Amino acid sequence: MKEDFLENGAEVVSLFCRLYINTKKELPIRSSHMGLLIFTVKSQTPVTPIEAAKFFKVKKPMITAMVTSLEKNGYLEKQPSPTDGRSYRLLPTPKSITLVEETYNEYFRTMDTLYHGMGEKDYQQMIALLARANDILEQGRD
Repeated sequence: MKEDFLENGAEVVSLFCRLYINTKKELPIRSSHMGLLIFTVKSQTPVTPIEAAKFFKVKKPMITAMVTSLEKNGYLEKQPSPTDGRSYRLLPTPKSITLVEETYNEYFRTMDTLYHGMGEKDYQQMIALLARANDILEQGRD
């Protein structure tokens, strides 16, 4: 009985992930790169790679690779830190600001569809449960 419940749960989560990941996003860059751009553009203060890694819960080398690609394509600039000569801050270029403004709503279209389809209460409950699940899985990684 428990195995059937777990198997069904795995299938439901797997389908949700496939539907979300396969949502057509008309972006000129990878979705993960877009996430970093949104974070950088929407931040009230300049972002460092370490802050971005903490926010996205990934290792700094992953952020460094994204920054290298985004910088090469004119979406980000690196500004040396005024307090730490080894660090730098990420500055969005006008090109990235325009991209975020033009595609922000498209990027979150799936979440908007869920919000309107489920209603605010169920949507908030889903997000709260997913946040709790993320916390449990993260604790298992440590």
